[in-house]
Amino acid sequence: MNLKNKRLSDDLFYKIREDVLTHWSTGKDVDFREAVDYMSRVPEEKNFSIQLKKAKDNGITLVQPRAGVALVDEHIELLNYLQDEGGADLLPSTIDSYTRQNRYNECQTGIDESIKENRSLLNGFPVVNHGVHNCRKVLENVNRPVQARHGTPDARLLSEIIHAGGWTSNEGGGISYNIPYAKSVSLEKTIYDWQYCDRLAGIYEENGIKINREPFGPLTGTLVPPSISNAVAIIEGLLAAEQGVKNLTLGYGQCGSLIQDIAAIKALTQQAESYFEEYGYDVELSTVFHQWMGGFPEDESKAFSVISWGSVAASFAGATKVIVKTPHEALGIPTKEANAQGIKATKQIINLTKYQSIPIFSELDQEIEMIKRETKCIIDKVFEVGMGDLAQGVVKAFETGIMDIPFAPSKFNQGKVLPERDNFGAVRYLDFGNIPADKDVKDYHKKLLEERGAYEKRNVSFDMVIDDIFAVSKGILIGRPE
Repeated sequence: MNLKNKRLSDDLFYKIREDVLTHWSTGKDVDFREAVDYMSRVPEEKNFSIQLKKAKDNGITLVQPRAGVALVDEHIELLNYLQDEGGADLLPSTIDSYTRQNRYNECQTGIDESIKENRSLLNGFPVVNHGVHNCRKVLENVNRPVQARHGTPDARLLSEIIHAGGWTSNEGGGISYNIPYAKSVSLEKTIYDWQYCDRLAGIYEENGIKINREPFGPLTGTLVPPSISNAVAIIEGLLAAEQGVKNLTLGYGQCGSLIQDIAAIKALTQQAESYFEEYGYDVELSTVFHQWMGGFPEDESKAFSVISWGSVAASFAGATKVIVKTPHEALGIPTKEANAQGIKATKQIINLTKYQSIPIFSELDQEIEMIKRETKCIIDKVFEVGMGDLAQGVVKAFETGIMDIPFAPSKFNQGKVLPERDNFGAVRYLDFGNIPADKDVKDYHKKLLEERGAYEKRNVSFDMVIDDIFAVSKGILIGRPE
C-alpha cells in the first residue's frame, strides 16, 4: 500500500473493486451502469445533496434521527413512523455492529434469528446482507432521502451497495471511523479504504449523480475540544474532495457551552471554505450539529431538556442539519415512539428560533478566532510532517501526537490530551499532549481553568475531568464538587 493524498486512478480503483465486490454474495448484484440509470430516476426530494443545498440556501436547519432494525419491512415501518409521526426531514439507516466489523456471517445469523423471534436481534440494519434490491425497497417506500450511518473502518462494500441501492449519502471517514471506533486498525488502511469510498462517490458525481459525504464530527463524543474535531473534519473533507466528492457535510458534536458550540460551527464553516478554496476544490459545503453524545439523564423530562438545549445551539449556530437524540438515550436502543418524541421536541425548538439569531459579540468572536487559530496550528503541522501530503501527514501526526483524540480506544492514538471545562462550561485543554499550540494559546487555556479551580476552591486536576464526564447525566454541565 502506497498511501498518498492523490486521486485513485481508474485502473487501481477498478482493480480493487473486483475484489471488494466478492466480499459477500450481494456484491454480485452491483452493476454500476445500471445503478447510475436507477439513481438518475431518484426524485429530488429523496436526494440528500439537493435537500441539503435547499436548506442551506434558505437558512433552514433540517432534523435527522438515528434508527435501524434487522429486517427490511420492519425497517421501512420504522422509517415511515419517524417520517410521518416524528416529522423527520432526512432519514437514517443506522447499520448494525456486525456489519461495521465486516462480520457478515454473524449478520446473517442475526437476521435469521430475528425472523424466528419476530423482533430485531441486531442493533441496526444489516445493509450488506440485505443487498442492493432491498436498499431500493427501503428508498422506494419512504418519502425522504436515506443515509447510511454506521462506524465502519472498511466500508467499501457497504458503500457500493447503498449507492447502487439509491441511498445518496454515506457517513464516515478514515480517521473518524477508525480512531474512535477501532482498537487495532491502522490509519494507513482506513484512509486508503475510505479513499475508495470517496472515489466511488466521485465517480457517481462524474456520471451526473449527486452524492453527499459526511465525516463523523463528534469523534468520541466526550469533551472533545472544538479545534480537534474541526481539524479532523476539515482534513477528512480535503481527503474526500481529492477523490472527487462534491457535496460535503462537516460535523461537530455538542460540548454544552452555547457560545462555544455556536463558535465551533461558524469557525468550521469559515475555515473549511477557506481550505477548499486554497487547494482548488469545488465543494458544496453544509454542516451537521450532533446533539449531546455523552451520558444522558435517565429521567425523560431531564433528557428532553438536554435534547432541547442541543436544538437551540444547532439553530443559533446555523447548522444545516441536526442529529437528534431521544429521551431513552440512557436506557439503550429507543422505541420508535421515543425516537419520534426526540424529533418533535427538536423541530419545535427549531421552529421557535427560526427567525431569531445571536449577533456576533466580543466573547463569541474571540471564541471563533481562538478555535480557528488552534485548528490551523494542527492542520498546518499535519501538512508539514507529511511534507505536503495530507494522507501521509495524518499517519505521522497520530504517531507523534500532533493529532490526538481524547478517550479514543485506538492503539494508534497517543491519548495524551486531557480536556476539561472552564468555569463557564466551555471545553479547554488541561493537557495539550503533543498538540501544537502557541505559548499564549496554552496560557489562555491554563488561565481559564485556574479561574474554575479558584471558584471551586480546589486544584486544577484530573478529578475535574472525571467530574465533567459524568456531569450531564447527573443534570449539570460542569462537574462541580458535591
